[in-house]
Amino acid sequence: MPLGKTIRRVGSMRLVGAFALALASVSASLPARADAGFQNWIASFRSVAADNGIKGSTYDRAFAGVTKPDPVVLEKARFQPEFKDENWNYFDNRVNDASIAEGRAMARKWADTLARIEKAKGVDAQVLLAIWSMESNYGRILENMEVMRPVVRSLATLAYADKKRAKFARTQLIAALKILQSGDITLDHLMGSWAGAMGHTQFIPTSFLAYRSDFDGNGHADIWESVPDALATAANLLRENGWRSGHAWGYEVILPEGRKFPNGKRSLADWAEMGVKRADGKPFPRPGDSADLKVPDGRGGPAFLVLNNFQVLKRYNNADKYAFAVGLLADAIASGRYELVNDWKRPFTKLSWDQKIELQQRLAQKGLYEGEFDGKIGSGSRKAIMAWQAMAGLPQDGHPSMEVLNSLK
Repeated sequence: MPLGKTIRRVGSMRLVGAFALALASVSASLPARADAGFQNWIASFRSVAADNGIKGSTYDRAFAGVTKPDPVVLEKARFQPEFKDENWNYFDNRVNDASIAEGRAMARKWADTLARIEKAKGVDAQVLLAIWSMESNYGRILENMEVMRPVVRSLATLAYADKKRAKFARTQLIAALKILQSGDITLDHLMGSWAGAMGHTQFIPTSFLAYRSDFDGNGHADIWESVPDALATAANLLRENGWRSGHAWGYEVILPEGRKFPNGKRSLADWAEMGVKRADGKPFPRPGDSADLKVPDGRGGPAFLVLNNFQVLKRYNNADKYAFAVGLLADAIASGRYELVNDWKRPFTKLSWDQKIELQQRLAQKGLYEGEFDGKIGSGSRKAIMAWQAMAGLPQDGHPSMEVLNSLK
């Protein structure tokens, strides 16, 4: 997600130093002997890069010191989550007190920039803030050198050693080399996720080239250190894919009992005639707008009528869960609260955000948890919960429940 000049100036030296340390760490971890097959692949790909306009000097600079595939990238590519991410956990980890509060703080901090982007691009500020939160936790992920990898090496690794992602990786590698050649970013800053997603708003290289914006006006589109550039780049993606300015992404609705509903799009007026009402009791604006009915957690959970902008959000990440999380977080940042009339279905008593942090702290005191006290319930937290449940003679479900917290006290 996109950020600005203050971070450029204040954070630049810190981030450059961190990136340099990361690169040095990567180099130090490489065995002395290079991988001959990988080296042959790099040599053979040079002609492909040249056919796509990449200069020899750019290619040599990009691959200087790259001798072996990145084992961390291959491990991530093979990784399968140990726990299924239930709806309640997915949304609890993304739309919560902490993400809402920080989103509102960032809205104040970047108010002028967000207003200019909203005026120029027609995309609501809260939506951009929600994407920023979802993609990089408001930029924090860029400082995590255990996560950030050199983009060229990561994509070359996937192109060489991952048959499933090889075609994607080759395309993205050419785009990454074009970014480097353009001068928008230096090699030591060309960092990203294991799959090559880059910057505050986590753009893959081809998308960056398609939607990049030099919104701070310094002559370079820089989604790594410039908040304005990153947020404006995200706004470009949404606008170019049909975002409707000032329109909602969707509405939580209440469904009448015992009625079945048709599949496909209907006008909001048609849904209202079938007894579907907004959860907040307000009338639907623009009743002629077309909407789909979605019940992502089944009939007993929350129900939504989703509009055009919901589909546009899926151009960022083609998953309903992602679009729902962005939309719900954006609404919560705007209003300061997150409440669903029908909550996500969960088989336990829900904890507040502060109580989840207390849960992690108490598990750590028992020697069962070694992660951060951040309130996010991931695989590490759930393993620790299950270990405690086994010790305490409780059902081993790994749920962050009030019952587990009370048993720890």
